[in-house]
Amino acid sequence: MTGSSTQGIRTVLHPVSDLAKAKAVYAALLGVPPQTDSSYYVGFDAEGQHIGLVPGAGPRGMTSPVAYWHVPDIEAKLAELIAAGAVVKEAAHEVGGGRLVATVTDPDGNVLGLLQDR
Repeated sequence: MTGSSTQGIRTVLHPVSDLAKAKAVYAALLGVPPQTDSSYYVGFDAEGQHIGLVPGAGPRGMTSPVAYWHVPDIEAKLAELIAAGAVVKEAAHEVGGGRLVATVTDPDGNVLGLLQDR
């Protein structure tokens, strides 16, 4: 495995307008209560997937769900994607607990997320 390979999609964030209502729907869908439950983020872990709810689209300005590809080296993968024609939307930054995230857009404007746990 090279440093710039992916480990698959394991995280998907959804922008929501009403966090309480969305939390109830996703809890019913997934059959588990949220593991993270705050006013700015609700996260569920179900069957190896992490589903996150971001109220008001958050500082990322999300307008649709974003799938996050887990990678062992986020900077190497960003460089590889930029060389292939992707455009950085959100540079790599820590979001807590040693987790780094970044987003890029493909040539059609689709947002692709990258996530690295240290």
